[in-house]
Amino acid sequence: MSSAAQTTHPESADHSADARPSTLSACVELTKPGITRLVTITALVGLLLSGLHHNLTGLTTWITLIIGCAIGTALSSGGANALNMWYESDLDARMDRTKSRPIPSTRLTPRFVLLYGLAISALGAIILALTLSLLSAIVAIVTAALYVVIYTPLKTRTITNTLVGAVPGALPTLIGTCALSEATGFAKLADPIGLMLFTLMFVWQLPHFFAIAWMCRHDYERGGFRMLPAIDATGNHTASILIFTSLLLIPVTLAPLWIVPDLAGLPTAIAAVLLGLLMVVLSIKFATTRTERAARIVFFGSIIHLPLYMLVFVADALLRSLL
Repeated sequence: MSSAAQTTHPESADHSADARPSTLSACVELTKPGITRLVTITALVGLLLSGLHHNLTGLTTWITLIIGCAIGTALSSGGANALNMWYESDLDARMDRTKSRPIPSTRLTPRFVLLYGLAISALGAIILALTLSLLSAIVAIVTAALYVVIYTPLKTRTITNTLVGAVPGALPTLIGTCALSEATGFAKLADPIGLMLFTLMFVWQLPHFFAIAWMCRHDYERGGFRMLPAIDATGNHTASILIFTSLLLIPVTLAPLWIVPDLAGLPTAIAAVLLGLLMVVLSIKFATTRTERAARIVFFGSIIHLPLYMLVFVADALLRSLL
């Protein structure tokens, strides 16, 4: 732009300056930061536990792997979330909880969101391939594809979509573990630590997301999503699933004591039992009331459960590796 144009229209520069932060914040919103943060942490936990189990040494190696895993996973996850928003933009416009998202609110165009999602997903996969392994990048790509191409369309077609969606939600745990597995080829995907964390994430997502679905069931119905609570008027099925999956969390979180006894001990066992029982109690309370408040408490309980359990497990593993 020429200096004359800048002088003649100073207000244009002011509006552009105002627009930039808005566009940036909308781009960040597209990545669903909360989900992306959780996915990245689970990938890093897998990397850390696998590294400790295999006695990985070298500060430079550790730093490279951690930074590459964090940035690559975050970009891949964020890109998949952006593509999800692009695909569901017309449905998002119908629901109170999503109508202010970047596309329905016209802050960003669908074309921009599509290109943005594809670009950062690809960049994330490239970073993972360069810093971790090609297989780690493939896991990230497959995760994004399952999330956008399989799970997202199923949300308006079948109530089993939550089970399907839990697969791409759990797959990122393999990003770090397959990079350090001692197996060869695709057998790295069957690494015991990776499968252990995959199972944990798969099971944990069920009470977490069914609680959300009950809280937002009327909104989901307006949006055309076939979520179980939206067609479960009495809440009997939702309550049963919450209790069953919360109970299932206990053996799943105790599994490390047998799978990787070198990393998990009494602190992990105590955290597994106490946090699991907390989820069971909260789920039973929901079953007796069937209120949105009770579902919200289950939701917050799940938010406490996973990070606290992982924190104890990782701390236990670090301490045991130093002894």
